[in-house]
Amino acid sequence: MSQPGFEPLEPGVLSPSPISDNVLRPDAFADKVRGLTRGGTGRKRGRAALILPDFSSRVAVLAFDAFPTDPKEQMSLVRFRMKRSVPFDLESAVVSFHAQGGKGKGTEIVVVAAALETIARYEAPFRAAGLHPGIVTTSAIAMIDLERKTDISVIARMSGAVLTVIVLHAGHLKLLRTVELADNSREEVLGVLLPTMAFVEDHFHAQPNRVLFCGMDDITGGDVVNHAADWETELGAPIEILRSRFGIPDRFNAGLHGYLQSRPDIAGASAA
Repeated sequence: MSQPGFEPLEPGVLSPSPISDNVLRPDAFADKVRGLTRGGTGRKRGRAALILPDFSSRVAVLAFDAFPTDPKEQMSLVRFRMKRSVPFDLESAVVSFHAQGGKGKGTEIVVVAAALETIARYEAPFRAAGLHPGIVTTSAIAMIDLERKTDISVIARMSGAVLTVIVLHAGHLKLLRTVELADNSREEVLGVLLPTMAFVEDHFHAQPNRVLFCGMDDITGGDVVNHAADWETELGAPIEILRSRFGIPDRFNAGLHGYLQSRPDIAGASAA
């Protein structure tokens, strides 16, 4: 099976943030993107999927007893509910949402919001290189496609100093938190994971069937398997390593693995 390609950026090119400029070295970013076109000169614009860092956006799961059918009313209601929970001006933000399937009354809506200027800065070098970023998502949202079991799963992924925690039930998103930690210590991680386990217990009256680690090498001494028992004791659930059909994703490319796994038609292509 073909493996996805991965081209890392130099340190300091990007600095993910929901409130400040993410692209610190635009020329270096543009040079890397141009290198992905492989010298193509066709007049037709190529396609690209842009997977944003988790910390550059905000994701929420909103519950509604009744949700309007008119798209304009839906967007107005979603923006109203999100307004107080994002650290940027929602009036100048890009907001996307979709309803999750499931049983029971009411409707659950997954919402992703990011500052328009943030997305524009990420898109700019792709457009300049003749690529059309027709799909824009976040690493966490793309990563969900790596775990579609029918029970309860928690995913914990470290990327730099940012911890993303996802709670899934039957493949549906129930909680997504992205937290910038003071340091990459066990105590800091547990400070986020333990309240997550309490949320699962309160919401489902059960423990997760598994907690999937990704990019946790610094936290586990580079050996998740041999340190799993300690974490299982702390969290009260089995510890597993997040995997894709391409192998084991790391802290940088879990979103890429998830996106390609959801798109078997392009899974053999390289990406960055």
